[in-house]
Amino acid sequence: MSGDTDARPRDADLTSPTVQETVDRYLEKKLEAGGSRATMKPVLEDFAAFCEDEGIDTVADLDSGDCREYGLELREDFIDGQIAGSTANTYFAYVRAFLSFCVRDELLDTNPAATERAEEFLPEDKPTGETQFWEPEQRERLLEYADERVRMARDEVIDVPLERAYRDRTIVVLLAELGLRGAELFRDSDDKERDGLRWDDVDLDRGHVVVFGKSREYETVGLTEAAHAALERLKRVQEPPTDEWPLFPTDHAPSKYDAVETATGERPETGSDIDSILREREIVPPSITKEGSRETMKDLTNEAGIEVDSEKDEPYLEPHGARRALGGELYEKGYSEVAQKALRHESIETTHKAYSDIQAEKTAKSIDEIRD
Repeated sequence: MSGDTDARPRDADLTSPTVQETVDRYLEKKLEAGGSRATMKPVLEDFAAFCEDEGIDTVADLDSGDCREYGLELREDFIDGQIAGSTANTYFAYVRAFLSFCVRDELLDTNPAATERAEEFLPEDKPTGETQFWEPEQRERLLEYADERVRMARDEVIDVPLERAYRDRTIVVLLAELGLRGAELFRDSDDKERDGLRWDDVDLDRGHVVVFGKSREYETVGLTEAAHAALERLKRVQEPPTDEWPLFPTDHAPSKYDAVETATGERPETGSDIDSILREREIVPPSITKEGSRETMKDLTNEAGIEVDSEKDEPYLEPHGARRALGGELYEKGYSEVAQKALRHESIETTHKAYSDIQAEKTAKSIDEIRD
């Protein structure tokens, strides 16, 4: 999470300890269990950084509005798929416990996080589609079906163009192998800078792609063998006429007609071979949108016969679930730093926070082993 860069001035009480100093004292003196300290430390240090960005110098300066803003940032991370709704509530609970300590330490009269106003923006504390991650069996079945679908399209036993089958297969592989965000792969109708991954973003010789990351900076992502092979096959089948061609062109015909009209000033007649026109004139079609990619994932999930435990009306394997699964797999196997690099988290603390549930489970197992 990142706070507001325009810190608001506060009338700081110089006799009161800073938020960071109080967090350090809480972690050192109050939390006796190493597991609890390790779990809570990155969350509380992030809260201290949030306070610094907001211009909150001391604990005494905190009010319910500040805690409400912190809850809003947790919600934004939840919406972006970085943390589960239950995790957001857990982080807020850590902060509330810390501030209760501050009340007992007479640094605050009341706990500013223990109010309805402070908790207003927190997501629901229950499993939803937003907390989804692909189970290994689901991932393998989806990849198998994507391969099978290409074969069926080649043999013309299904009504799916071969290029589209390869397109959809590559989407699945890149999600599963690289943990890319949907906003880094597909077009965002509400963000002009996110127009979808294009072939000039791909370097097959050096084995990487360049994506417009969450930080709104361009980031380099290395290709695994499976991702590299999938991109090579897609490029062979697609034969993009220009490097600006999208990896995942839209299927939406009106958008293609609009692209031609915008480029030439004339709209092709209805029923024209719009794909041929685009190629012949090297007019770049729009990329599939994030919404379109979700429809594709719904189709693939249903066609593959994959059961998804979700409260959504149309349960399916969502794009961000692959990212969470990749990070979770690496983290659970003890490769936390590899997970950090794969997910492009700014710090290892962010990775620890994202997978605090795995960390908690490991701590519980360690306790059981020690007691045996």
